Amino acid sequence: MSTTSTTSTTRSTRNTERLAATALAAALGVSALAACGGASDDGASGSGSGKGSKTVTLVSHDSFNATPAVLKEFTEQTGYTVKVLKSGDAVEALNKEILTKGSPQGDVFFGVDNTTLSRALDNGLFTPYEAKGLDRVPESVQLDKGRHRVTPVDTGDICVNYDKKYFADKKLAPPVTLDDLAKPAYKDLLVVENAERSSPGLGFLLGTAAAYGDEGWQDYWKKLKANGVKVVDSWELAYNQEFSGSAGGKAAKGDRPLVVSYASSPPVEVLFAKPQPKEAPTGVATGTCFRQTEAAGLLKGARNEAGGKALLDFLISKKFQEDMPLQMFVNPVVNDAEVPALFTEFGAVVDKPQTMAPEKIADSRDQWIQSWSSLVLK
Repeated sequence: MSTTSTTSTTRSTRNTERLAATALAAALGVSALAACGGASDDGASGSGSGKGSKTVTLVSHDSFNATPAVLKEFTEQTGYTVKVLKSGDAVEALNKEILTKGSPQGDVFFGVDNTTLSRALDNGLFTPYEAKGLDRVPESVQLDKGRHRVTPVDTGDICVNYDKKYFADKKLAPPVTLDDLAKPAYKDLLVVENAERSSPGLGFLLGTAAAYGDEGWQDYWKKLKANGVKVVDSWELAYNQEFSGSAGGKAAKGDRPLVVSYASSPPVEVLFAKPQPKEAPTGVATGTCFRQTEAAGLLKGARNEAGGKALLDFLISKKFQEDMPLQMFVNPVVNDAEVPALFTEFGAVVDKPQTMAPEKIADSRDQWIQSWSSLVLK
């Protein structure tokens, strides 16, 4: 990334890497939110863990968000109060857990995904647990099928978004595919996130590796570099500073009408606009997408293991899954969850996203990142 700043950067993820106008994208740093009340019944208001504790601590990237009433329902059902500890972007949050493995900051970690799963598993972060209701989750998104070290919670598509007004004014068709992005018509228009630091940046890199193969992805990035791609450290910088189509980008006078974000970003631009427009100001190049599956796991060494297991059950409950789309702008993984009309009306449907087996990512990710950095950042 043409590195302009160092902001906590997975999604996310996410200073969030998901959507800046919301709590998702608000760079909240390390914070704690309680579902109801701040102290546990045993007086533990710090870590909220310990024998007999009535607080269960969820460690997450900054984009975790849930309706207070939904978390309160979990408390009413189980007796446990949820404390949310936000630890930066998804990559940053995972790095912190690896550094503290065996003595975790909380009980459950939310935010590991198919791009970083092997790092978490290789470091032994999680205690296996088969969540109740897992039979409602398709096998295709069960990242650790049969071993249950993580529980799938949501999916999202990392895609290039475009500023509709820019392309209409220029009478230029927006790009649709990865190949399009390297064409002269789109020179100096695209901003992406650093694959070393950012979850969507890494996802986009993996999408190009999936599309062009081990032998072709580097040539593709050479074309993007020659076509003026700009690289910044985080989704927050790319989407809310450089991208001309977002509310934040407009305020910051961003001049890049193409950005790597999510297929679910357009609904955010509608939901938080006043008044709400009839059409999203941004669109999605659906031929550029890479599917991300996000999961949660019971942290090894958790002091409230029972509470952690109850929370994992709740994360795939119908109640929580139906709350997610307009809180974190991701797709539910359970078969019986309904998605809000606004989410489906303004979000893009991606029929054929790029995907990659976690094992392939594990084998090649670090080398790809190193090669990408040498090729693009120098």
